[in-house]
Amino acid sequence: MHKIAVELGPITLYWYGVFVGLGCLLGIWTASRRGLRAGLAPEKAFDFSWWILVGALVGARAWYVASYWSEEFAGKSVLAILNVRQGGLVFYGGVVGSSVALILYAWIKGEKLWLLADVAAPSISLGSAFGRIGCLMTGCCYGSPCALPWAIRFPSDHSSFPHPVHPVQIYDALANLALYVFLEWRIYRRRRFDGQVFATWLILYPVVRSFTELFRGDYPQRYLGGVLTPAQVLSIVIVVTGGVLFALLPRVLTQPPAEPEGKPAPGA
Repeated sequence: MHKIAVELGPITLYWYGVFVGLGCLLGIWTASRRGLRAGLAPEKAFDFSWWILVGALVGARAWYVASYWSEEFAGKSVLAILNVRQGGLVFYGGVVGSSVALILYAWIKGEKLWLLADVAAPSISLGSAFGRIGCLMTGCCYGSPCALPWAIRFPSDHSSFPHPVHPVQIYDALANLALYVFLEWRIYRRRRFDGQVFATWLILYPVVRSFTELFRGDYPQRYLGGVLTPAQVLSIVIVVTGGVLFALLPRVLTQPPAEPEGKPAPGA
C-alpha cells in the first residue's frame, strides 16, 4: 500500500487519483472511438463521454458522502466533501450519476439514448478495472483474512493488520477487464438492437461484483443475518433491471442498431 505517488512541494498526488484519472481517460477514449464506429460525429462521440464522466464522479461522491455523513463529514467544510484524492467514491453511485447524465444529454441533444448507452457500457468496466488498482494502493475496499499463497498484508497502520487478506481489489480489476473484453469483442460487435450491450452489462456486472464481494472484509454492516453486503443487495436490483431491459427493448425499438460507417476506427 503506497498512497502517495508524487510530492511536489505543497502539492501531493495520490495513487488513487492517478489510477481513477487514468481509468476515466481510457474510458472516454475507448467510448469515443466506439462512438465513431457507430456513426456518431467525432465531437458528439467525445462530448457525451465527458457528460458521463462528470455524472459518474458526482454520483459516486454523493453516494459516499450520504453513506458516511455522520462518521466523516458532519461539521466539516465543503472542501472536505469535494476532496476525493485519497478515495471516497462508490461505484454504484457513479452508475446512477452517469445514467442520469446520459439521459439528460440524450434529451438535450436529441440523440438516441440506447445507442449512447451501448457505446458507453464496455468502457465502464475498463474504468472500474483501473479504479480498483487505485483502491489497492490506498488500502480501501480490502479483503477478508486469507491463507492462500497470493494473500497480501497491508502496513501496520491499516485496519486489517497483521492478518494477510484476499487481494480482492485485484480480483475485481481482473474481472472487470475480462468483462470489458467480452462486451467489446463479443457483444458490441454483434448486437441486434440498441441497448443490448448496456442491458448485458447490467446483468453481468452485478454477478461479477457479487462474486468478488464474497472476499470483502471491510463492510461494517451486512444484511440477511450477515449474508449479503450492501453491494450484493443492490446488485439484485440491477440484474432485474437489466433483464427487464433485455426483454423489452427489442419489442419497443423497431429500428435495428446503428451500423458502423466504413471500416472500424483504429484502436476501438
